[in-house]
Amino acid sequence: MSRSQESAETVGLQAVAWMVGNEELLPVFLGATGASEADMRSGVGDPAFLGGLLDFIMMDDAWVTAFCDAQGLSYDTPMRARMALPGGGEVHWT
Repeated sequence: MSRSQESAETVGLQAVAWMVGNEELLPVFLGATGASEADMRSGVGDPAFLGGLLDFIMMDDAWVTAFCDAQGLSYDTPMRARMALPGGGEVHWT
């Protein structure tokens, strides 16, 4: 595993912790993705799941800002992390 993917997974794990602690956004994420709380627990070891969670957070600038502020990250960190995780190099314009 490359250092960049390892760092990206760390950001993904921070996103999981942030999402679980966000009582307003967690149900939105679960409803939008069809994931369960058990899926969240098992997803912490899956780089593709972490990438999907970062994709979800990046859907709204307010979510990105809140996540990054809470974790002390720069606002481009979720995007950079997403690019290093599986499927992150693929650009979808739709």
